[in-house]
Amino acid sequence: MTLPRTCQFAVIGGGPAGLAAATLAAGLGIDTVLLDEQPTPGGQAYRNIEAVSRSSWRLLKILGKHYGQGNALVEGFRQSGVRYEPSSSVWQVTPSGKIGVSQSGQAYLLKADRVLIATGAAERSVPVPGWTLPGVMTAGAVQTVMKAAGIVPDEDTVLAGSGPLVYLIALQLLAASAPLRAILQTQKPTSWFSKIRLLSQVRAGAGDLLDGLKWIRAIKSSGVPVFHASDIRAEGRDRLEAVTFQSRGQRHRVDASALLLHEGVIPNIQLTASLRCAHRWDEAQVAWAPVVDQWGTTSHESIAVAGDGAGTRGAKAAPHSGRLAALETAFRLGLISMKERDRLATGDKQALARQVGLRSLLDHLYSPSEAIRTPADADIVCRCEEVSAGEIRKLIDGQGFVELDQLKSQSRCGMGQCQGRMCGQTIARILAEHRGLSMKDVGYFRLRIPVKPLPLDQLAHLQNAECDPELSASSGDPSQRV
Repeated sequence: MTLPRTCQFAVIGGGPAGLAAATLAAGLGIDTVLLDEQPTPGGQAYRNIEAVSRSSWRLLKILGKHYGQGNALVEGFRQSGVRYEPSSSVWQVTPSGKIGVSQSGQAYLLKADRVLIATGAAERSVPVPGWTLPGVMTAGAVQTVMKAAGIVPDEDTVLAGSGPLVYLIALQLLAASAPLRAILQTQKPTSWFSKIRLLSQVRAGAGDLLDGLKWIRAIKSSGVPVFHASDIRAEGRDRLEAVTFQSRGQRHRVDASALLLHEGVIPNIQLTASLRCAHRWDEAQVAWAPVVDQWGTTSHESIAVAGDGAGTRGAKAAPHSGRLAALETAFRLGLISMKERDRLATGDKQALARQVGLRSLLDHLYSPSEAIRTPADADIVCRCEEVSAGEIRKLIDGQGFVELDQLKSQSRCGMGQCQGRMCGQTIARILAEHRGLSMKDVGYFRLRIPVKPLPLDQLAHLQNAECDPELSASSGDPSQRV
C-alpha cells in the first residue's frame, strides 16, 4: 500500500487549479496529497508539459505560448514537497471526506479533513449524424494525442464547432503541417457584432482577445476554407469518408478521413453529482455546475471545487480559484486567521474577477448552436448502449416519462462505460424539449458509486478498509438531486 490512510487536504486533479491549490497548501503547512489520474502533472491544459519542454522544442512551439506557461506551475508544484500520487483514479468521495482510489490494480481508502475536487471540464458531446464512425472524434482528443505523443492527423481533416479552442487547434494543426481541408464554424456569422456591447464589461483580458484576433487572421491567411455551417454530417460506410454541411443556402461536401468536433467544454460534475452537492443550471454556459461560495466550498462543508469543475473559466483563471480554496482550507484548519486569509486572497480574487468578465463575453459569443444540440431521431445519443434519439423519444411518449432517471432505467443510457459523461446532457435536453420543461426542471442523472468503472476484485480486496456505512451506494441525502 502506497497511499496514506489520512491527510488534512486531498486534492483531486493535477491540472492548473489542483497544482496551484496543492502548492500553496504545502507552503501553509497543510499535510496535502494530490491524486492525479494522469501519469504526470499538468491536466488537460498542460498535459505532458515536462517531457515536451525537455525533449521537443518543435512540438512546444507548435502548441504555443499558452501551453508553455504551464511549466512554471508544474515546477512550483514539484518543488513544494506535496505528496503526489499519479495514475490514481478516484471512484468515490463521501461528504465526510472519505475517498475511494484505484492505483496500480488495487483500491484504497483515504480520509481527508477537506477535499478539493479539481477535475476540470469535459468537452460537450456533439451527436451529429455519423459521429460514431471511425475517424470522428472531439477536437480535444486530437490535442491530447499531440501533447502526449506528438502525433498529428496525416490524412484529410475537417475541424467543426465553435469557441476559441477551435481557432487554437486549427493553428496548431497548421503549424504541424496537418492536412486541414476545412474549418466549419457553427456560431452565427454576426455573433461578434451582436455582442459588441459586452466588450465594455471586460475589465481585463485585452491581451487574450488580441491573441484570438491574431489566430483568426492567421487562419484566414492560411488559405484553409472557412464556412459558417449547419446540418453537419459525417458520411461513410465503415469509416469516415466525407463531411457534408449546409452553408449560405448550399450543400457542401469535403472528402475527409478525420472530423474533429468541438462545441465548448462543460464542468465535470460526476463527483459533485454523486455527492448530491447542490447544483445550478448555467444558461450562459448551457451546463450544470456545483453551487460554490467565493472560496469554492460546496453545500458540503468539507468539499470544495476549483477550476473549470465549478464553471468554465479557462486555464488562466483556474490557479486563482485553486489558491482561494487552499487559503480557506488553511483557515478552517486553524493555521491562519480570517484576517490573514482575506489579506492573502486579495490578488487572486481580483485576478479571478477579471477572468470571469472575459469568460462572460466568450460565453455569449460562442454559445452552442441549437441545431448542433438537438439530434435527429436516427442519431445515436448514447454510444455505450447504442441508443438513438428516436428510441428515447418513443420511450417518453410510450411510457409517459417525465424524469431523467426513468429514462435511464429503461434505456440504460448513462449506465455504460462513460457513466453518462457523453450522453447525460443530450438526453436531458431531449426530455426537456419533448415535455416542454426547462433543463432545471429535468435535472441530471442520479449518479451512484463508483463514478468510474471499478473491477470487482479490487472492491473485494479493498485495502485499509473497515466497515463503514458511508461506503454504501446510498450515501448522502437521496432526495437531493442535481
